[in-house]
Amino acid sequence: MNNSSKPTVTIARGDGIGPEIMDATLAILDAAGADFKKEFVEIGEASYLSGNSSGISAEAWKAIRDNKLFLKAPITTPQGGGYKSLNVTLRKTLGLFANIRPCISYAPFVRTKHPEMDVVIVRENEEDLYAGIEHQQTDEVVQCLKLITRPGTERIVRYAFEFAKMHGRKKVTCFTKDNIMKHTDGLFHKIFKEIGEEYPEIEKENMIIDIGAARLADTPEMFDVVVMPNLYGDVVSDIAAQISGSVGLAGSSNIGESFAMFEAIHGSAPTIAGKNIANPSGLLKAAEMLLEHIGQGEVAQKIKNAWAVTIEDGIHTEDIFVAGKSRELVGTKEFAEAVIARLGQKPERLPEAKPVEQIKIEIPKYARVQRKKEYKGVDLFVHWSGSNPDELAEKLHALEGEHKLSMITNRGVKVWPNGFEETFCTDHWRCRFERVGQETESRQDIAVMMARAITQDIDIIKTENLFDFDGVRGYSLGQGQ
Repeated sequence: MNNSSKPTVTIARGDGIGPEIMDATLAILDAAGADFKKEFVEIGEASYLSGNSSGISAEAWKAIRDNKLFLKAPITTPQGGGYKSLNVTLRKTLGLFANIRPCISYAPFVRTKHPEMDVVIVRENEEDLYAGIEHQQTDEVVQCLKLITRPGTERIVRYAFEFAKMHGRKKVTCFTKDNIMKHTDGLFHKIFKEIGEEYPEIEKENMIIDIGAARLADTPEMFDVVVMPNLYGDVVSDIAAQISGSVGLAGSSNIGESFAMFEAIHGSAPTIAGKNIANPSGLLKAAEMLLEHIGQGEVAQKIKNAWAVTIEDGIHTEDIFVAGKSRELVGTKEFAEAVIARLGQKPERLPEAKPVEQIKIEIPKYARVQRKKEYKGVDLFVHWSGSNPDELAEKLHALEGEHKLSMITNRGVKVWPNGFEETFCTDHWRCRFERVGQETESRQDIAVMMARAITQDIDIIKTENLFDFDGVRGYSLGQGQ
C-alpha cells in the first residue's frame, strides 16, 4: 500500500489506564506492519473539565469526521450532573448503529467455566431506552421513553444475519421481552422473523431476554450470534465477556454507514492508572477488528496468533495471572513486548487465526411505506395526588364531549372502572378517552378537553394520541383489561 492511499485513523489515548494500553497496542500494531496514518485527539476527562459538557472538542469532532475511523481508549466521565456519556454521543451522532462484541474463551490458559464459548453479541446502538428521553412528570414519577423504530431494527437485524453469513456462523438468536412490551419489543421480534426468512441457510430462534440471558450465562455453547435491542445488548455483552474469561479481554466495534469506531469494553480504571499493570488485550482486540475493517486482515491474523502464543506461554498480566498455572507475571509494556517477540508464530492449542477479508456489509436504504392511520382517541396523563380512582373519574367526566372516558390506569394497571383497592397507586394517572360517534376523524375536541381541564383544575402533564395502523391497534391495553 503506498503512502498516499493509507487510511488515517483518529486515535484517542483516553484517561486512566487509557494512555498505557494505547501505547502498548500501537507498539504491537507498528511491529506487525499495520499500515495507516495516525491523528491523535484529546477527548474525555480533560475536555469535560475544561468546560465542554460533551467531553469532545470541535477539533476532535473534525478529525473523527474527516478520517471516519476512530480507535479509542477508555475515558473517564466526571461525577456529577451535566455530563453526557461520550460513548452514547459518539454512537448516535455518527450513526454507529451496530455494536459488535466477540466473546471467546481461551481455556485452559484463561480461567472460565465455559471453555467452548464463542459468541458474538450484535447490539443495536442508537435507540431503545438509550435515546435518553426522560422527564420528571409528577412529584413521584419519572418517565423514560423506549423508542424502537422499524428502520433501526431492520438495519441491526440484517447486519446480524449478514455478519453470520460472512463469518460462516450457523445460527442467529434474537433476545426480546415481547411477552410484556408487545409493541416495542414486539416490533423487534416481528422484524427479526421477517428478515430471517431471507436467510434460509441460517438457523433462527427467539428467546425472552430473561431466560435467554440465563441460558447464555449457563450454556453459552448453544449460541452463535445474538442480536438484541440496545439496553439488553449492553448488559448481556458484558455478561458474555466476563463469563468467557474477563471483560478485560474483549474489544468491540461500532459500525455505521460511513464511520467506524473501535474500543475496549472496560472502563478507564483510574485506581490502577500509571502502575503498568493493566491488560492491553481488550484494546488490542478492538484494533484487530479495525485492521480487518480496513482490509488488513493478514496483519490482524499475525497479531491474533502472536497474542495466542503469548497466552499459551503463560505470559500473563495481573488480571488473568494464576499462580502455579501462569508462567510469568508481566506489566502492560512487557506484555506488549512479549506479543511483539512472538509475531510470526502460531499457537499450538488455541485455534489458529485465519485472515479475514475486508469486512464490508452493505445495508440497503430503508424504503418508507405509508400505512393507513386511523385516530381512535387520546390518553391524558394527569398529575393528581388523590388516592381513590372513582373520585378522579368523576372529575374527568367533566371533560367529555366527542370523547368518553373509558379507562384509568396507574403504572400501567387498570384501576377504573372495577379496579382493586389493593393496587398501589402513585400520583401519575393515565386517563383514556375514546372517540365515539364520529364518522370522520376530528381531533379538535382534544383542545376543548384541555381547556375544560384548566377550568376544572385538572393538571394534564402529557397527551398521547391513539391510532390503529392498517387496522391493527397501535397502543397498549391496561394490565387487567
